[in-house]
Amino acid sequence: MLDDPLGSDAGLAGSGEQPEDRDLIFPDLPRLELDELLAQLVERAQEVLATQGRLRGLLHANHMITGGLALPEVLHRIVEAARELVGARYAALGVLAPDGGLAEFVHVGIPRSLVDRIGHLPVGKGLLGALIDEPHPIRLRNLADDPRSSGFPDGHPPMSSFLGVPIRIRDEVFGNLYLTESTHGEFSAEDEELTTALAATAAAVIDNSHLYEAARLRGKWLQATAAITRGILAAAPDDAAASLRLVADRSREVADADIVTIALPDGGRGADLRVSVAVGPSAGSIMDLVVPLSASLAGRAFTTGTSLRLTSPDESPSLRYAGSAVVDAGPLLVVPLCGSDRVHGVLNLVRLRGRAAFTAEDLDLATGFANQAAVALELAQARADQHRAALLDERERIAADLHDHVIQRLFAAGLSLQALAATLGPGCATNRVMATVGDLDATISQIRTAIFQLQQTSQTTPRSLRSRVLDLVGELAPAFGFDPDVRFSGLLDILPDSISDDLLAVVREALSNIARHAHAHSAEIDLTAHEERVTLTVRDDGVGISDTTRRSGLANMRRRAEQHGGDFVLEPGPGSGTLLTWTALLDP
Repeated sequence: MLDDPLGSDAGLAGSGEQPEDRDLIFPDLPRLELDELLAQLVERAQEVLATQGRLRGLLHANHMITGGLALPEVLHRIVEAARELVGARYAALGVLAPDGGLAEFVHVGIPRSLVDRIGHLPVGKGLLGALIDEPHPIRLRNLADDPRSSGFPDGHPPMSSFLGVPIRIRDEVFGNLYLTESTHGEFSAEDEELTTALAATAAAVIDNSHLYEAARLRGKWLQATAAITRGILAAAPDDAAASLRLVADRSREVADADIVTIALPDGGRGADLRVSVAVGPSAGSIMDLVVPLSASLAGRAFTTGTSLRLTSPDESPSLRYAGSAVVDAGPLLVVPLCGSDRVHGVLNLVRLRGRAAFTAEDLDLATGFANQAAVALELAQARADQHRAALLDERERIAADLHDHVIQRLFAAGLSLQALAATLGPGCATNRVMATVGDLDATISQIRTAIFQLQQTSQTTPRSLRSRVLDLVGELAPAFGFDPDVRFSGLLDILPDSISDDLLAVVREALSNIARHAHAHSAEIDLTAHEERVTLTVRDDGVGISDTTRRSGLANMRRRAEQHGGDFVLEPGPGSGTLLTWTALLDP
């Protein structure tokens, strides 16, 4: 038979092989290579996924820190984002101080109760200081192994792994990011790269925050400038103290200062300044302090017209801050109030020791504010001068009308009554007419005194005896509850100074006795100068002479009269009260 339907199968059977065994036989080496390739592919895929997760984490962190503009909020967001990005248990951001060290330390991860127990926050020593001195990333597996580590204070949580990255704004280092206790055991090179990338974004965000803060601060200074201009121009023309206090209050609020003072030239000391306005803690102790122009910060600003900025008074040992004996002063700005043609005074803005220093931007804004305030004060002064000039013109007109019309009419009426009395002859009617003439004379004397008062201005320092007596009466009037009547007659303004001074002393003593002991409802002062003598009479309607009157005061008044060849008499007044008569010879 040529064909055997079972030939092939029989051949296989005869050889001892099964059909299914042929499908299970593969070479071993190619299969191992395939498994390795598959494992590598899975590993690379996992690395891609991990890298993708890190990138997503970085994007999320960038989104977190770009969510605000206020600097304190921005700093806290940066710290939180960095901790989440690399899986750190603790994170912090140290802001560099202008004079070295850390001005601010923002941290997350440590409970508040533990922070209070630890005490003072880091100031930039040890390893943190090393990152400040050399702003390059530092990555450590164990903090304790680094010789720059200065250890931890009592109560501080244990920390081993460490990653520090500087935050650069342009070419300036703003601060550093500190990360500790990696959840992976230690920080990797990839963690360092991600943190460095986050720090670059943080620098841009912080820079924008600075620009925002600067714009906001400039707006606040502009608003304060507009407010003080309105306030100064709306204040009473003669209320300079209120205007200066408004300047101090608004500048203290905007500059976030603790104490603000304004020193003005002291007319009584000539070459010195005096603190005229003070607001803030210990303001009462600073008021009226004398500030010498030499060897003082305010004096330097006043004489040069240049603003000064210091981190503390110790920065300039040769120039002292006037309030150092009262205030523990730290950062300060000393700004002159420069007007159109002169420096009016000095504005001092002080923060207590330990607070953040003023910036150059603060100095520029405060200087502009002070200059605008000085211009506003000049405008207010010009308006006050204009108001006083108008008031003086009106007083002159009233005085002229009183003198030219009222007094002349009264004088003419007195002459007519005297002529009438001469025709009547002796009798009751004549006596009444002459009494009326006397009243007219007294009225004329009072009107003349009123004219003199109208001609005085509140801004001058009168030297005449009339002015000094009126000032004295005005000073003591609140003690009476009424205004004493004052009448002058004769050439009082040419009296010798010795008599004038004694007269003022007698008037003061007499009025003081009336205020304390007389219980009077009215008082009259008549001061008359004749060719040979000057006579002072003081009348009141009180209870009369009592044992409570100070005899030493009466003896002094008598002694003053006798020194000038005169006399002193104290007696009951006509009807009630007391009559005091004091005389002095002009040429004893």
